Amino acid sequence: MTTNTIDLRSDTVTRPTAEMRRVIAGAEVGDEVLGDDPTVRRLEEKFAALLGKPAACFVPTGTMANQTAIRAHTEHGDEIICSDGAHIIHYETGAPAALSGCMIRTIANPRGLFDVADVTPLVRQDAYHFPHSRLLTIENTHNRGGGTVWPLAQIERVTAEARKHKLKLHLDGARLWNASIASGVAMKDYARHFDTVSCCFSKGLGAPIGSAVAGDADSILRVQRFKKMFGGMTRQVGLLAAAAIYAMDHHVPRLAEDHANAKRLAELIANIPGLSIALAPVETNIVYFDIAQDVPLTGQQLSDKLKSQGVLMLATGLRRIRCVTHLDVTAPMIERAAQTIEQCVTGRVAIGV
Repeated sequence: MTTNTIDLRSDTVTRPTAEMRRVIAGAEVGDEVLGDDPTVRRLEEKFAALLGKPAACFVPTGTMANQTAIRAHTEHGDEIICSDGAHIIHYETGAPAALSGCMIRTIANPRGLFDVADVTPLVRQDAYHFPHSRLLTIENTHNRGGGTVWPLAQIERVTAEARKHKLKLHLDGARLWNASIASGVAMKDYARHFDTVSCCFSKGLGAPIGSAVAGDADSILRVQRFKKMFGGMTRQVGLLAAAAIYAMDHHVPRLAEDHANAKRLAELIANIPGLSIALAPVETNIVYFDIAQDVPLTGQQLSDKLKSQGVLMLATGLRRIRCVTHLDVTAPMIERAAQTIEQCVTGRVAIGV
């Protein structure tokens, strides 16, 4: 990969900024397992306050954040209700089954949203014949839905219905920062409807590693237990916690730039013959586009052609490609990426791009 490469595969590909590296180098550290890493404690307190929760736990990855929360709320044989496009199904290696022994009932919606009428029929009758309906999870923004932002009123309806059925509630908020910036809704206003909330520092915020789970004290104590069980306890991890604190302090408002860049990219792609924007409208920093059947390229073939021209994107289906904007992608890069896509698809350069 060269310095001229435009990497739109994910917002996880960012590299720490120079100032973030200085903060990492100067971080005060201790032994996390013994509870005396001051920077980790400071991050957890800061994150819990941001989400309006009593406690939080810093973990290495978004997968561990979700899976420790799931394990904290469930027992083997329980059932989880979620979108059929949920990250916990597609990108966490079967962990709900392997680590928590849970079944999953899914709700079909291409944008990852659902409502009361979708949830109620899926709650099991309380009888020993059936798994226990135990947990409802919502993903905001929804990755496979195209960076969808859940309307707060819809979250309020769905979670209120779930409470009637005594379900626990977990918010996979890996990109909740993006949802908050796009909607103007404070993160704690989303979070107050859930027992636990996970957020990722290494996606849109640009930290090298780390996520966190916030919730009530008892739930977070169980999260910490399963963090240890799943191998997530570390030692002088304050180096990474310092990067996460820096990201929270400096990289949240600028997410609006990523959203603007994603919308501009979608606009340009939509004007390229043979391509169409999937899962429109583009609300945050994720763009999916589809390749028409009469274009002699699969998603992977187009991805390979783009790579040869210094533009990286991910093929996520036979004729679908995903692009994600982030702090290492500038507005001029978006223009050049769109021009390269048009060259690869049509063999010509768009005028005025």
